[in-house]
Amino acid sequence: MVLKIVEAFASSFFLTQYTVHIVIGIVVILTLHSISQGRRTTRERDLHGRTVLITGGFTPLGLTILQSLAQRGAHIIALSSDPIDSSNVTILISLLRTTTSNEQIFAEGCDVTSPTSIHSFCTRFLTGQDQRIDAIIFAHEYRQIGSLFSRKDKEKERNAGSLATFLITTLLLPALLVAPVERDIRIINIVNPFYAAAATLLPRFDPPKERSVFLREGIRSLRSIIVTRHLQRILDALPAAQLPKPEEGSASVPVVNAKVQRSNIVAVSVCPGISRVDTISALFNADWTIRYTPFRITLYVILQPILRIFFKSPEGAMQSVLHALFLPTPFKVHVQPTQVPNAMPEEVLKPGALYRECAVVTLKVSVPENLALSDPKASSSKKGKGKAGEEVLEIQDDGEYGGEVAGRFIWESYEEALKVWEKENPASEEDLRREEERKQKQEQEKAGVVDEVSPY
Repeated sequence: MVLKIVEAFASSFFLTQYTVHIVIGIVVILTLHSISQGRRTTRERDLHGRTVLITGGFTPLGLTILQSLAQRGAHIIALSSDPIDSSNVTILISLLRTTTSNEQIFAEGCDVTSPTSIHSFCTRFLTGQDQRIDAIIFAHEYRQIGSLFSRKDKEKERNAGSLATFLITTLLLPALLVAPVERDIRIINIVNPFYAAAATLLPRFDPPKERSVFLREGIRSLRSIIVTRHLQRILDALPAAQLPKPEEGSASVPVVNAKVQRSNIVAVSVCPGISRVDTISALFNADWTIRYTPFRITLYVILQPILRIFFKSPEGAMQSVLHALFLPTPFKVHVQPTQVPNAMPEEVLKPGALYRECAVVTLKVSVPENLALSDPKASSSKKGKGKAGEEVLEIQDDGEYGGEVAGRFIWESYEEALKVWEKENPASEEDLRREEERKQKQEQEKAGVVDEVSPY
């Protein structure tokens, strides 16, 4: 009886003459969806005992990364712009701990839009007992800033995110440099996918106002890519670290090719691609957590079938980030006593590179002639005249992403913009109040009251 009902329903509502067309359509849609999600990393890594510091951890992409790292046993410190005792932070941290069976997940208050808050966190971290960092993931710069339907100037917000990354990196760099040389340390800067729109320009902090939202976002992304590459040049120009000691009973010998990597700290940029949650929703002005209008939300919901086919989910966008985190570095590659003939060389993380779709991206950046003709050694000597006998780093020009000239120019523009940003954003009464509350909590911890959300 049931089969007859099903047969009658199928014959009435399912057009059998179009069966082939329907099957082909479903296969095409699934294929397009699979392609649009991009490559998935084939690498894996045990993160037990590894400390990962992440900004933007409470964004859609950031939460996906947090869950993935927690499942692998990482000790996570997620920076939050909201107070760590707020309900949204405590609930998310508790859920992550419960679902991943990992109690080493903590949140720490640090507003990346406030230089005072950044200085406060970095001071607490550097003066704390545990200063170990194995990886820093800057995920706060990935989220789209600016809408297709709005002409509001978001340049200050864009600059604040970039300068926050630069400030945190420079403040925490001393702790990274004094870490044991055998420790594999990574700095991963996640950028938005519109960098190619600005490849013909040298990105500045004061672009013309008539530029489109895609070009403005491209300038922000390219600026981060160039400064990350230059950071790696600076790290490689520092005195070379000693080789890590081989493990007892191990037949493999650690080697380091100075042409590939000189520092045990690797800085890379990662572009996850276009995400429907972090990118498209903001472009449509339909972000539930920041700003939205009813019409844009309705339009975003109506277009969901198309958006889910052609744009990445947070899970798909995360793959390149995990790939950069899981790949072995040249510093950790071992030479085996017996090499397999005709074997493919092992893929290693390229220091300073831009990764997208789990692969290195080659990007040509145009450099103005007046900068290309400048002498980097003369500029370095001018900067070193302040103190007698000051050592000047000899930074090699590899020609990548505009070369040393573009990297030095962008680095100096970051330094100048950082001074202006700190001057325009002095410590507010709210910052002073939060700092006083933190000091009170520290006193309580000394008295035996432990904060389960923050490790500091």
